[in-house]
Formats: sequence, structure tokens, C-alpha cells
Amino acid sequence: MQVHIIAVGKIKEKYLQEGIAEYQKRLRPYVKLNIIELTEEKRPASASVSVETAAKEKEGERILAAIPEGSNIIALDMQGQSWSSKELAGTVRRWELSGQNQLAFLIGGDLGLSPAVLARSDLRLSLSRMTFTHPMARLLLVEQVYRAFRILRGEPYHK
Repeated sequence: MQVHIIAVGKIKEKYLQEGIAEYQKRLRPYVKLNIIELTEEKRPASASVSVETAAKEKEGERILAAIPEGSNIIALDMQGQSWSSKELAGTVRRWELSGQNQLAFLIGGDLGLSPAVLARSDLRLSLSRMTFTHPMARLLLVEQVYRAFRILRGEPYHK
């Protein structure tokens, strides 16, 4: 299986980079993980609503263009479904068994995902009802993908 994480913005914090790198390494026996970082749309700090909307749409176009063909598309969205780690693992298993061998997780920039991206998604998933920075969400997502594959293989992972 191939897992793609398509995210707007670069991670600047070293501790987050190191955490993501550690989980990427741990995931190698299970899946091929590909992280695609897209550029953030530049805008002034006090941008108008119309400028922010245009920026989100441009980022959305870049996200849609980066999705590998044939991927099952999962948008990280605060309004999405909240699942346990076991529920994520079970859904990944169903996707595997149905021949869906490419997953694309989408993480927007600080403005979120455009309506076009959300409409194109097969699933909207929330990591939590709490708000996280987008770089932190990327670390949490990589850890949860790792945990899901450990669960699927029946390997120990703290509960």
C-alpha cells in the first residue's frame, strides 16, 4: 500500500521534523509513505476575506493536482468524522481488501481546505475536536497511520 500525505506548507520546527522522520522510518516495513509539501499562498497578515478565499482556492488547486490518480482521498477536516485508532485500522483493512492500495491524506494550510478539495474527498476525518497547528496535525497523522498498521498486523502498540 502507498500512503500519500499532501500538505500545504513546510514544517519549520525541528522537533516536529524529527518526530515525523521517526514515524516515516517506522512505517517502512508496512507501507510506502510519500509526503508532498505544497507552497502556501502568500497574503498579507490582515488580508480581506476575498483575498483569503482566493488563497485557499489556489492552495486547493495545488492539492488537487498533487493527488495521485486512483487514490482514496481523506481530507483532514475539523468537521470530519472522529474515529478511534482501531476504527482507522479497520477502515484501512477494508480499503486494502477492496483493492484500494493508494491513500491520499490531505492537510490544508492555516485557512483550511477549499470547498473544491472537500467535495473531491472520499472521506472527511477529524483528528480531534481540539485545534492543532497544521505541522502538529501532520505529526499526529503519521503516528496514527503507523499505529493503524501495527494494529492491522497484530503487533503490540500501547493502548
